[in-house]
Amino acid sequence: MNITSIDSYMTQLTLQDSRAHEALNTIFILLTFLFFCFFVYFIVVLLIAYFTTPHVQENPRYVLFAHMLINDTLFLVAGIFLSMFYTYVIYIPMTICYIMVTLATATFKVTPYNLAIMALERYIAICFPLRHVMFCTTERSYFIIAVMWFVGLLPTIADFIVLIVSVERSFFFQDLLCRQESLIVQPLQASIRSISLIGSLILVAFVILFTYIRVIVIARKTNSKSSSASKASRTLILHAIQLLLCLLSFSTSITESYNGEYVIILVDFNFLIFMCLPRLLSPLIYGIRDEVFSKCIWRMWKQ
Repeated sequence: MNITSIDSYMTQLTLQDSRAHEALNTIFILLTFLFFCFFVYFIVVLLIAYFTTPHVQENPRYVLFAHMLINDTLFLVAGIFLSMFYTYVIYIPMTICYIMVTLATATFKVTPYNLAIMALERYIAICFPLRHVMFCTTERSYFIIAVMWFVGLLPTIADFIVLIVSVERSFFFQDLLCRQESLIVQPLQASIRSISLIGSLILVAFVILFTYIRVIVIARKTNSKSSSASKASRTLILHAIQLLLCLLSFSTSITESYNGEYVIILVDFNFLIFMCLPRLLSPLIYGIRDEVFSKCIWRMWKQ
């Protein structure tokens, strides 16, 4: 085999690898899009049930749940756009990139906060039923939602201040391949994001563990598998599974440190499994298991 034949053979292999690479990218994008369509359809049905049922809107538990649905939808919208931009190497203005990354990171952190507040609401309802009406109101639910967003955006505010004092003005007018790493110019930014995220997840894990232990003690005292305490304990277990999947998202930083040819496929895979999948659990937990929502959904489908 002469040199020309070898070059031709190597070129053919390169083209085949490139086509396989593009095919895998397309498959992951299609899977993510199909997942998103199913997710949005299910969420729209649940939100219609929520906004058309007055007594549901007056329940702080469902106010928090509706907020989680909207928050997770915003996260997936921002995440899908960022994933597509990175997969197809699309450069966008830095300001738009920063807004989208801020939306993705804030909504990612608000989800565990919401899980913790919902766990506390169940804890108060089971362990302090006489005080539940006083502590858990719709007005306080809206106030807590505002606090969650404020806390979720605090690290971004600190990050933005560090960015402003660290870069030239021209940095904000350039186009770049939009990833969170592209916006980090100082080690302090990475430290702020890591500390805030890890601290938040540890605190949420502690809250869910504490409320689960307290609720399970009440459930054992009632000696009834059908009691509200027993149902609440199962819901808290599902919240813990959601949080565990959020914690597993930290593994993405390890796998995506691989700089080989298939790093884009790893990014798409991580987004689909560790970012999209946990968001599907929220509507499934309440849409299928919750008696109020299941009746509303069944009534809507019958019409």
